[in-house]
Amino acid sequence: MKTRLPFLRSFFAWALLGSSIFTPTQAQKYTAVQNYGINRPGVVMIRTVFSADVYVNNMRLDSRNFNHLLDSLQKIDSSGAIFTPEQKLDIVLTEISNNPNRFFKASLDYIKQPEEITSSGTGFLITGDGYVATNCHLIDRDKAFIRRQFILSAFQQITEANISAFENAWATRFSEQQRTLLYNTYASVYARLFSMALYDLKKDIFVEYSADSTNGSAATVKKIAHIVIRGQPMPGKDIAILKIDGDSSLPTLKIAVDDLPRVGEQLFVYGFPGPVTNNNYVATESAIEPTLTTGIVSALKKSVEGWPLIQMDANINRGSSGGPVCNEKGEVVGLTTFGSIENSGGLAAGLNFAIPVSILEEYLDSAEVVARLSDISIVFADGVLLYDQEYYRDALRKFQQVKKINNKFPGLTSYINDSEKRLHQNNERKASMIRNDLLILGLLLFIALVLFRFLKKRRLA
Repeated sequence: MKTRLPFLRSFFAWALLGSSIFTPTQAQKYTAVQNYGINRPGVVMIRTVFSADVYVNNMRLDSRNFNHLLDSLQKIDSSGAIFTPEQKLDIVLTEISNNPNRFFKASLDYIKQPEEITSSGTGFLITGDGYVATNCHLIDRDKAFIRRQFILSAFQQITEANISAFENAWATRFSEQQRTLLYNTYASVYARLFSMALYDLKKDIFVEYSADSTNGSAATVKKIAHIVIRGQPMPGKDIAILKIDGDSSLPTLKIAVDDLPRVGEQLFVYGFPGPVTNNNYVATESAIEPTLTTGIVSALKKSVEGWPLIQMDANINRGSSGGPVCNEKGEVVGLTTFGSIENSGGLAAGLNFAIPVSILEEYLDSAEVVARLSDISIVFADGVLLYDQEYYRDALRKFQQVKKINNKFPGLTSYINDSEKRLHQNNERKASMIRNDLLILGLLLFIALVLFRFLKKRRLA
């Protein structure tokens, strides 16, 4: 009999261990709802703000030639031809447009026009203390491109001011056609006669993410970021690692171990597409909520430099760059990077590409950064899965653990309030996860007892 005790002790130990491994975080596939609930807190918005002073030659109207034009129009009108005020305005604007050099002159003084342009995209947290993965092209724009954007922005503002000044001086309001004509006239004049210079160019990179406020509503946290390491925009390895400071318990996403997904696998893509973020009918405060699109791995390709690319049919748009591409286990398999351009110049739907995490790992190794799922994200994921399975009491315990560590964890208040509401409504399943574990343990003990009796009878026989 004594010879059987070590075996039984081992069996009981295995039984206890067996009951403890039935947890929600075991490897499994997530639904789209679960995938979004678990990963959404770690998806962040990247904003790169470029600021500079644009100096532009001041433009003046040649009063002599302009008055001569008005006198000529008056003579025609007094000769018997009858023009409406709108027709007279059309004649004046058309003549100015046909001969801009005659009516506009450059002065020796300059206008100082402060300008600011913003490039926005997506990233995701890879460590609980604030390391962020994203695309390089979001933070490293070509200087020639930046200069063109600044000059265009300055031109638009100065031109709008000049057109408004004309309207005020002439006590009229231009039609859309008249404004377009005058706008094109200014464009021609500035392109040929006036110089623009750029000074004091600065760049600031910000990471923005959602956080629960003290009253439970959603708030936006904006933190300045510095570059840890970066590659090169496409066709280079379009990867950048950023760092924000001040937090040590941030939500993160898990990086997949496999280098590449398989063709046909389901994908979940997160981002902040421009058409949604900049939509006039969408509340500004909800812009920080990432958009989820789904698709499959359409093909595995290679870049022109020979490293792998993931082709997918999930919809993306400008602003989605740098966002995580996740598999059904919620793991990041790539970063959204670029789409295919149609002949019309727009993005071709469903023909988009992501950089695999194997390329990201190269930069993480070089920067000596270890990407890992934060402890708080593990507990939160347990809570989300328990909540989804309607074990609200057990889910609430998990969410309260998260709150003790980080009471601003994104979306936490909503989960807590809803769990409490459902418990109050008696809407929990009859058997909780804990009771299921006890049932499993009881079953294992019963099997052990039966086995013990069988061995005892066999020994006596």
